[in-house]
Amino acid sequence: MKNEAETMIICDNLIKIYKTGETEVMALQGLDMTVDRNEFVSIIGSSGSGKSTLLNMLGGLDTPTMGKLSVDGYNMLKISRSDLAAYKRNVVGFVWQNNARNLLPYLTAWENVELVGLIGGNIDKEYCSDLFDMVGLSNRKRNKPGELSNGEQQRVAIIISLINKPKLLLADEPTGSLDTRTSASIVELFNKLRKDLGLTIVIVTHDPKVAKLTDRVVSIRDGKRASEILRKEQITAMANLASFKDEHLELAVVDRSGRVQLPDEYLSDLSITANSKVRIEKESGKIAVYPVNISDNRGEAESN
Repeated sequence: MKNEAETMIICDNLIKIYKTGETEVMALQGLDMTVDRNEFVSIIGSSGSGKSTLLNMLGGLDTPTMGKLSVDGYNMLKISRSDLAAYKRNVVGFVWQNNARNLLPYLTAWENVELVGLIGGNIDKEYCSDLFDMVGLSNRKRNKPGELSNGEQQRVAIIISLINKPKLLLADEPTGSLDTRTSASIVELFNKLRKDLGLTIVIVTHDPKVAKLTDRVVSIRDGKRASEILRKEQITAMANLASFKDEHLELAVVDRSGRVQLPDEYLSDLSITANSKVRIEKESGKIAVYPVNISDNRGEAESN
């Protein structure tokens, strides 16, 4: 078992509740997840599943309601204002989907990057120049955003996210406005930067072709980590991508307390509702789950 020093992110029974007037919305409902240092993880899930809520809390833009969220040793549930400022300055970098949100149109690419460095109180011009070289934009420093392609704009945005030399890079749909080929090149760039700079990277994406190029894919359903997608074989080129389902195996995840979330469709088929009781038995190396009032095998749900 890995110790906490090897782990960048720990989510343990993480809960986030939003209040709007008299209404409470539970965006995360007991999420359990860990991310190791130097790992590249993608998070997938339907709209409203809690993906962006999690990313905002990892970025220090929102605060958990209950549970545990530890990032690089920072307790994000009890973090002080001064520690939060230090966390944003020294630990985390953020890439948004919308290029216009990242760049000022009247400044050159270099000036956009330089401005962020100056606001942060420190600008290492040699490091900035190295970043432009790393992302392949050394000859585009003096171009304004309107003179750059969408992919080039996103590369400038990535430079900006790295200007504070973070340990953790977060990206919210970083390829959402890009075509397939450009999306693949951005993910390849993330992988290169992770290796060259020792980054941990977490991205939220709706694109399975993007997700399958990362080390690990975590699926969030109804505010919980419902499953993990396990790669069956290494994918080396975008041209070789087949369907996401054929190349990956979806696994349920047992959390630290021995809990496992069963898919809603399984529960519905067996007429098992929330807080109802079930019978659990070990049978020939398998765990079988039965609705308590069914005496034959027709209601059986098995998992290896």
